[in-house]
Amino acid sequence: MTKRAGILVAVGATVAGLLTAAPAPAATTAASTPPASKPKWTDCPTESYPTLQCAKVKAPLDHRHPSGRQITLALSRVPHTAKTFQGPLLVNPGGPGGSGLSMAGFVASSLPKKVAAQYDVIGFDPRGVGRSTPALNCLPGHFDPVRPDTVPDSARSERINRDRAESFARACGEKHGDVLPYMDTVSAAEDLDVIRRALGSRQINYFGYSYGTYLGAVYAKLHPERVRRLVLDSVVDPDDVWYEGNLGQNYAFDDRHKAFAAWVAKNDAAYGLGSDPAGVEAAWYRMRADVARKPAGGTVGAGELEDTFIPGGYYNGYWPYLAEAFAAYAKNRDTEALVEVYENFGAVDAGGENGYSVYTAVQCRDAGWPEHWSTWRNDSRRIHKKAPFMTWNNTWYNAPCASWPVAPLRPAPVNNRQLPPALILQATDDAATPYGGAVSMHRKLTGSSLVVEEGGGNHGITLSGNDCLDGHLAAYLADGTVPRGRGEADAVCAALPEPKPLPAEKAAAQSVDNSRGSRLHGLLGFRR
Repeated sequence: MTKRAGILVAVGATVAGLLTAAPAPAATTAASTPPASKPKWTDCPTESYPTLQCAKVKAPLDHRHPSGRQITLALSRVPHTAKTFQGPLLVNPGGPGGSGLSMAGFVASSLPKKVAAQYDVIGFDPRGVGRSTPALNCLPGHFDPVRPDTVPDSARSERINRDRAESFARACGEKHGDVLPYMDTVSAAEDLDVIRRALGSRQINYFGYSYGTYLGAVYAKLHPERVRRLVLDSVVDPDDVWYEGNLGQNYAFDDRHKAFAAWVAKNDAAYGLGSDPAGVEAAWYRMRADVARKPAGGTVGAGELEDTFIPGGYYNGYWPYLAEAFAAYAKNRDTEALVEVYENFGAVDAGGENGYSVYTAVQCRDAGWPEHWSTWRNDSRRIHKKAPFMTWNNTWYNAPCASWPVAPLRPAPVNNRQLPPALILQATDDAATPYGGAVSMHRKLTGSSLVVEEGGGNHGITLSGNDCLDGHLAAYLADGTVPRGRGEADAVCAALPEPKPLPAEKAAAQSVDNSRGSRLHGLLGFRR
C-alpha cells in the first residue's frame, strides 16, 4: 500500500525535498467543462474476447484548467447486444497502477450472459498507466534482482535501502515532475467523468476491485448524481489512506502467511514438511535466511522470495504452486523451482515498473506520510517483531513517499447520502484490504448493502467461482436488487473450499491454471 503527495517540480531538475502542500484538485463545474469528443472504437479482438474494441479519449492533465494540457486515456469495450441497454459499466482492477484494459473482456465473459449483454463493459487504463499517455516509468530496473535484504541488520543496510527509495523518488521528479502534481485519486476520478461524457451517457455504472473501490467512492462523492450502480469488491478503508492502512496490511499478510503454512502442514502427505504449522513456518524462514546468504539461482534473494510469496496472501489458488517450490527447496535445495515461481509470481516486468511508478505517484500524492524517518523505522521494528513476513518489504515498497518530490494532499472524503444503494462485497480474512475497511465504507455510504464471504481470505472475491457472491452481483446489475439484513452484514456467503495440492503431473510442469479465479487475480493490481 501507499499514498502520497505532490506539487510542481521543474522538469529535469534535481528535487530537494517536499514542496509546499497544495489544495486538492477541485471538481470542474458543468459551465467550465468543455464537451468531450466521442471515442472512435476500433476492433481489437483477442482469442478470449473476440468482440473487444479499443479507443482513446483526451482528458485535462489539470481538471481545474480543462482547456489546458491534455493527456490520453486508453479504453476497451465489449459492447452490449441486448435490446435492453443499461448503459456503460466501467470496471477497474485496483492498484493504483493496475491496467484495466483486459478487465472489460474478463467481466463481460464472467457475468451471466443475459446480464453482460445489457451493458457496454468499459475497461480503462487510468492516467499514467499502460497505454494511456504519458505513461510513468520512474526508474527502470528498480526491482531487478538481487535487491538488498529488506530486513536491515545494521544502520548501513538500512541506509542502503533508504538510498534506493530516495533515488526512486528523485528519478520520478526528474522524469515526470510536470505530471506528478496531478497523479492523485481525485484527478483520476474526474477522468471517469470525462469518460462518461465521451460515452454520451448521463450516468455510469461502476465496478471496482481493491483500490478501485476507493476510486469509485471518490467519484461518487464528486458526482453522486452521475452514479447509477456502484459495486465495490474488497474495500479500501477510507479512514486509513494510506500510511495506517499499510501498517494494518502487515499484520493481515502475516496472518495469511500463517494460513498458508497451516495449509502446507495439513497437506503433509503431498509436501513432506511436517504436520505442525509452526514447524512449516519456521522452515520457510530458514529458506529465507538461506537465500539471503546465497540467492537461489543467483536470482532469488530474500526480497525476491518475499515478492514471490506475497501473492499467496492475495489468492490461495497460488498456494499449491508456491508450496511445490517451497518443498523442493526445503527438502532438496532445488533452486530451479524457486526461480520458476519467482518468474511466475514475483518478477517485475515493464508493465510492473509502470504500475509501481503510478502506485507511488498516487499514494504519495493522495495523503500525508510521516515526516521523520524515525517514525517509519520504529513502526517497522515494532510490527516486525509480531508480523515479520511482509513488514519491512512493505516499508521499502512505500518508502519513496518519505522523500517524494511533491507535497501531499488531504485524503478525499467518501461519506455519501445521495447515492442509490451500493453493493459492497468483502471477505472476512482479506489481507490486502482488511474487513474493517468494508464495514467503514458500508457506514459511510448511506443505503449500501454489505455482502460478506465468511472465512474467505482472497482479495477480489466476485467472478472467482463463488456462486453465492456472484448471484448477489448478478441480481444487482440486472435490476438493482440488494440484500437487506439486520446485522452488520446484509448477507453472508460461505467461502470457497481451500485448494488441493497439484496432481503429480501438473506439479512437475508447474503450469499455473487458467481458472476464472486465477485469471482474475492475474488482472488485479497487487498492494491494493
